[in-house]
Amino acid sequence: MITAQEIRNKTDKKYISFLQSLVEQKPFEKLVIRGDKSYTKSSLPEFEKEIQQIVSQSKERKGSGYTLEFQLVKTKFLASQNLPISIYFDTEKDFLKFLGKEKEVELFKSDVEKITNAFPELKDWIIKNALRVITNQMEWDNILKVCQYFKQNPKPNLYIRELPIKIHTKFIERNKSVIRELLDILLPEHVNSEYKEFEKRFHLKFSEPLIRFKILDKQISQEYFLGIDDLAIPISQFETLNLPIKRVLVVENKTTLYTTLTLPKMDRTIAIFGSGYSVYNLKNANWFFNVKLFYWGDIDAQGFEILSQFRSYFPHTKSMLMDKITFEEFFENDKGTPTGVSTKLNLTDEEQLLYDILKTNNWRLEQEKIPLYWVKENIL
Repeated sequence: MITAQEIRNKTDKKYISFLQSLVEQKPFEKLVIRGDKSYTKSSLPEFEKEIQQIVSQSKERKGSGYTLEFQLVKTKFLASQNLPISIYFDTEKDFLKFLGKEKEVELFKSDVEKITNAFPELKDWIIKNALRVITNQMEWDNILKVCQYFKQNPKPNLYIRELPIKIHTKFIERNKSVIRELLDILLPEHVNSEYKEFEKRFHLKFSEPLIRFKILDKQISQEYFLGIDDLAIPISQFETLNLPIKRVLVVENKTTLYTTLTLPKMDRTIAIFGSGYSVYNLKNANWFFNVKLFYWGDIDAQGFEILSQFRSYFPHTKSMLMDKITFEEFFENDKGTPTGVSTKLNLTDEEQLLYDILKTNNWRLEQEKIPLYWVKENIL
């Protein structure tokens, strides 16, 4: 036999489909809660307690809620007893009062009307995301203001906080997820769908990550940057950099970036701070295809995984100081970070062999621990 808690749980599960029926303007239909008509327990007091709990929450006792219909059923241990054979909600009011959702649904109806009046094309989204309408219950006026602005100005080319919308300056940033879903529907011809980032997707200005690099050729430093050899510029500017460079070193750690400045003069060469997996930021620097490209990372599993990632953008990349001889010379039994990567990497046979050893033993040699004399003797 169904318990009072099971009735509650099953009723909760009906809520989303009820909200969807409201959006579709379907009239409320008798809502049945399916229960088990059998009863196998042998204790009469326990039986009476369970029946009492079910009845105490019913419409008969509380004036609203579910209706019970009983039938005399012959049980295995308790002879013939009246068991609930039908549990149902007659009206929308009974259903909502039982769930305690009257006020929430009142606001939901108001929000649905507000949204569909402004943008009828969002009706299907509401049906699929009824609970998200409720989650954002206090925000819909401002969300719709944002949508209306973008509808009229699909390519603003402004920073988010510059947008001339009468909302809190941080509102869009706090509500990007739901606004993005709506704009994808409302602006199908203007969405820059190749990007996931909100700003790029909807033609907004944004604060770009900076690419930090050092110029290792003093002549280039003097001629192009008044002697400045340590720079950080936005990605978009770095991607269009036009310098007489023939060689690029990408290094994983910031300390090692400083080390590169102590190297012997390196003609037409720059060193870039890759910052681990942030090498992703370099993937559109197409001028890399016209230079010799080297990657120098930690000798650990992650170092080779980052090398593999970088090589997927630029297949001609060569590793630097990430070899077995260097590892065996300076390894100090340091432990690395376990990796769960199981896919095949873009590594040479020698790199793959060392990677497997490092991964199996969870070993690490950080590039900072390689002495400068060794770097100078073996670099490039």
